[in-house]
Amino acid sequence: MRLLLTISFFCFCLFNTKAQTIEPRHTFNLELGLPNGMTNKPFKNIMQGLVNVAPYYQFAFKNHLIIGAGLMYSYYTINEFKVPKKVYGGMHTGGAFVKVGWEKFHTERFATDFSVKIGYTQSYFDTDMNKVFGQNPYVAEAGYIEPTMGLILTADELTSFRFFIGYGLQGYAFQPYMIGLQTLGGYETSEFGKINGSLIAGFGFTYYFKPKN
Repeated sequence: MRLLLTISFFCFCLFNTKAQTIEPRHTFNLELGLPNGMTNKPFKNIMQGLVNVAPYYQFAFKNHLIIGAGLMYSYYTINEFKVPKKVYGGMHTGGAFVKVGWEKFHTERFATDFSVKIGYTQSYFDTDMNKVFGQNPYVAEAGYIEPTMGLILTADELTSFRFFIGYGLQGYAFQPYMIGLQTLGGYETSEFGKINGSLIAGFGFTYYFKPKN
C-alpha cells in the first residue's frame, strides 16, 4: 500500500508541473533503503534487513548519461526464531561501487533514473556463536551488482528527493557456518546454492553543486 501511495504521489507531481527540462551536472547523493533477502531461501528466512545506506558522487552528461562512484553499507540482523539454536548478532556489509546509467528530467520538477551499481563488498558476520568457535567475525568478500530505478522530484534549484527500487546481488552464497551454526538448520544443501540477492526500496536525497539551467 505504501509503495502504491508513493508512486501515485510522484505521478500526481508529474502531471502537475511545467514542461521545462533541467540538465544537472555535479551532484552529491544519499540513498537510505530497507533491504529484503530474496534469492537464497535460508538467507531470506534467517537474515532480516534493517538498513541500506549509499552516499555517492554523480556526474551527468548532456546526453543524459550518468556516471558516479560511492560507498555502501547495509546491516542484517539474525531472526532468532528461524534458527535451530539461538544465535545473536548480525551481518555488516561495506563496499564501494561505480554507477552507470541514464537520467532525464521530463518536466521542470520530475525525472527518472535507470542505472546499475557495480562494485566490491565485504560482509562481516558478527555473532555470539562465531565468538565461541573463535572465528568472529566471519568475513565474506564478493563482487556486487545492483540494477536500480528511481523517480526524482525536485524541491528547489539545488535539491531533489527520490523514491528508488534496486535489486542487489552479491557473488557468494549464504551458508549456516557463516553465523556459527554447525548444522544446516533444516534446509536442504541445494537451497544454499544461490547467491545472495536483496530487494532494496527507499528514498534518496540529491544536492546539485551548480544551479540548474
